[in-house]
Amino acid sequence: MKRLLVVLLSVVLFATSLPVSAVTKAPAATAVQIVNLNAASATELQALPGIGQVTADRIVAYRTEHGAFARVEDLIQVKGVGDKTLEKIRSQLVLK
Repeated sequence: MKRLLVVLLSVVLFATSLPVSAVTKAPAATAVQIVNLNAASATELQALPGIGQVTADRIVAYRTEHGAFARVEDLIQVKGVGDKTLEKIRSQLVLK
């Protein structure tokens, strides 16, 4: 019994000596970025989840060749953007 108390006391003392961040990690706040699909650079497009450099470059190239997107849904015409990706980023896209 005495041993158990010593072990428990040691654990409590060790836990209280750790910095708060080592004991509990608060989830990082993530800001949702709104992106203008018709004006964003490739770098800005890469801030969207699931959009890497290649896809961002394809979006810019598509926009250059075909003009401004009339609807957000037209984004699926770009190779590398499918229904799942579109649904993931739809709330972060605007057309201006």
